[in-house]
Amino acid sequence: MTTVIVATGNPGKLAELKDYLQVLDWTLALKPADIEVEETGKTFIENARLKASEVAKLTGKWAIADDSGLSVLALGGAPGVYSARYGDSDADRINRVLKELGDERDRRAEFVCAIALSRPDGTIALETEGRCPGSILTEGQGAGGFGYDPIFYVTTQGKTFAEMTHTEKERYSHRGIAFDQLMPQLKALDIG
Repeated sequence: MTTVIVATGNPGKLAELKDYLQVLDWTLALKPADIEVEETGKTFIENARLKASEVAKLTGKWAIADDSGLSVLALGGAPGVYSARYGDSDADRINRVLKELGDERDRRAEFVCAIALSRPDGTIALETEGRCPGSILTEGQGAGGFGYDPIFYVTTQGKTFAEMTHTEKERYSHRGIAFDQLMPQLKALDIG
């Protein structure tokens, strides 16, 4: 069984990726705590590539990374790659987006998830970007999820991410879409 390093220090992210990748014969492990990769990319895919490549080179193992966030059309794509740093807490981040949108009528938005898989030498073997379109509500709905989930309304499903079950969110989210796109290539890849 091949060990693939997940380019994150977040055990929750590791558990989430294990759900998506359970059909593969991989052992997933968190990156070593002493490895820090500065996310200097201007796009989600640049950050995913950067994290996967640096962690792979420093560990000498295959590495997978994702970078994701919320992009609001009327805010020029903000918070974008700064989604996690748009405030000090989930509530702060939500309030900032709602305040910046104000009475704006065009509330179209999308969640984006970029995934990159790097070979041990740091070259990118596979990458993809999943997008889930929706809109920003004027106030939160639902008690599940995290981050911007209560204000992100998925039009095709008629509910916010915070109102979805874990299984629904896994299927319809930007991350679910990205892994659906990537899975046939991952299954065909020989990383042993």
